[in-house]
Parts: sequence; structure tokens; C-alpha cells
Amino acid sequence: MGSSCHERRKPVAHFFAIVIIGVFAVCTGAGNASAQTFSEAFKPFAGTPRHYVCYHTADSVTIDGQLSEKAWEQVPWTDDFTDIEGDTKPAPPLRSRVKMMWDQHYLYIAAVMEEPHLRATLKDHDAIIFQDNDFEVFIDPDGDTHQYFELEINAFNTVMDLFMNKPYRHGGNALLNWDTKGLKTAVHINGTLNQPGDKDKEWTVEMAIPFHALRFFNDPRRPSDGSTWRINFSRVEWDTDIKDGQYVKRKKPENNWVWSPQEIINMHAPERWGYLQFSTQPTHDATAPFRMPVAEPAKRLLWHVFHEQVRYRERHGKFAATLRELNLPAKQTAADGITYSLQLEGISSQFTASIQGGKLEGTVYINQEGRIYSNTKRK
Repeated sequence: MGSSCHERRKPVAHFFAIVIIGVFAVCTGAGNASAQTFSEAFKPFAGTPRHYVCYHTADSVTIDGQLSEKAWEQVPWTDDFTDIEGDTKPAPPLRSRVKMMWDQHYLYIAAVMEEPHLRATLKDHDAIIFQDNDFEVFIDPDGDTHQYFELEINAFNTVMDLFMNKPYRHGGNALLNWDTKGLKTAVHINGTLNQPGDKDKEWTVEMAIPFHALRFFNDPRRPSDGSTWRINFSRVEWDTDIKDGQYVKRKKPENNWVWSPQEIINMHAPERWGYLQFSTQPTHDATAPFRMPVAEPAKRLLWHVFHEQVRYRERHGKFAATLRELNLPAKQTAADGITYSLQLEGISSQFTASIQGGKLEGTVYINQEGRIYSNTKRK
């Protein structure tokens, strides 16, 4: 057994200093994005994202991978990870699950992953960590599918972190020189690392992600009671053989196991991620119910307009300018049973669809890049 931990204190690099283009288009996170057609990359999402209520802790948390604090015992586990494509694929043979909690400064994440053969090779920060078995975190604080964050870590406690201006499917770029300033991470090994001759049990990842690091320029992403973020977790697992006393990866795609199923082999579709809802209720009284944000049923109608626009452009080489061209009514009823009013404005290369009504206090919009936003006050 063993542990490793570190706190990175590098300054946040200037967002425009280095842009890494396309490197991650075939990584877990982008899955087989380079081979996907336009239709496959944008196919409608039929599932229901998972959710987790994140409780507040007043305790001091030591990031050592041990999860020894009482607060960790008091908060629930997520559902076990499933295949990235969901129930259409076999359940993962190894268990993975996560816990979360928060205080005024950090989002705390703990992941425990069964693993009979613990191995890692990469030790340089910002190496392409998914080439090893890894654990990955994807966070979109405002849920607009743009300006989100990705962190990856292997059993050596080596971290890769990046900022995405928008998903790869819309021409997004991975800013690899972005660093999560003040990030604390630790890995605890229950077994022996890189010893093919024995059987191991599991590895644990513990993280403290500073809220001040999850911001774009001077826009802080600090939650309050009831704030809801979009988040997902991925575990990359390579099938290996043991040859001449060494681990050898098989020549086949990696396994992608996730908390909230994506239905496609692509983590970079943030509208499919799970919901993380913050509660000021303390960890020792972890009973707060999850409350779906009011705008979510209306957003599903906007995503339907978006997917119809994708199909229309494939057929006609341009976007539709009106709902009538898409054969969509202006009045539509969402899953919550409420009828909303839709509008569409578009030209050949751009469009904006908007929705009003129901319990919405304003208007919610989606554009041709899948950015979804509103003029309502957001928690």
C-alpha cells in the first residue's frame, strides 16, 4: 500500500499563450470524435442525467487519499459507474464510485476504483494521462456547455488539466497550459503499483478543487445553497496482458466507464453530464432532496430545436430561418407538463432559438454552437 499527494501552486497561465488543437480529439473525453460523422457527434440525447446533492463540511480535510475524515463517512456515494454508452453495453466488471462535499473554498471529490492490476507510466504534469488507466473530472459551473474544465489523474498522482472554450464538435480548443491553481490531489494505493505478479484491490483519488480556479477571467464560480453545476466523471481502463513480467496494452480501444451515461463515446457533450447540486446542509445531516432546476425541461425543448437544425443543415447546407421550416410548432409542452413558447431567428450559418413561459422568469436561448444561456438570474 502507499500514498502520494501534492498541492500545485503554479500561476494560471494566460489563456491565449498556447492553444493545443486537436490533440485530444481522440482521447477519452473526445472518444472516437475524429471518426464520428456530424450526425453521430450531435445525435439527440434520450437519457436522464444522474444527480448528486453535495453537502457542506465545516471540518478540516486533509488531502491524503485516505478518506479518514468523519465527513467523508457521512456523505453518500454516487451510483456505480456504467459504460459510457449506458445500458446498451455490459456493466463494467470493476466497481467505480465517487463522493463529494464542499466548503467555502473547495469542491472535494473522492473516487474509489477497484483494480486487480495497478499500473501507471506517466509522471510529467500535463502528459496525456488517458494513455494510462486514469480518473477524469469534467466541470461546467454555469451549465452553458462552453468554458468548462477537465482534470485527469493516474495512479502516480500525475495530473493533466485543461480549459475548453467550447466542445470539440464546435471547433473547440484544449488550452493545456491552463492550470488549476491551488489544486490539491492525492492517490492511495491498496496493493502494489506496477507489479504484474500479484493481485491488487483498488486505488483512491482525493481532490480539493479551489472554486477560485474555476473561473473565466474575473468571473468567479463560487456556489451557494441550491446552485446546480453540470459535472461528470470518467474512468479509462485499458485491457492488458502480462508478457515477460510486464504489462502490455492490447491493441483495442480503451474502456470508458462513467458516472452519468453519455450514450455516445464522447465526454465532450456537456449537456449530457450529471447534475451537481450544492446544499448548505451539513454533512452530518445529509438529507436534502435534489431539486431539478426550473429551466431544465425548457432546455430539453431547445435541444430538440438544435438537433432539428443539425438535420436541416445536413440536408440543405444551411440552417432554417423559421420554426415552420423545421416543421416545429411555436407552442410545445415539455416533460413537466408545461406549455412553452418557442421562437427562432436564423440565417444560413447562424441561429438563435429562444423559449419562454411556465415558471421561467425570463428567456432561455440556444445558438448554433450549442451554447445554452438565459437572461434569468441563476443560482
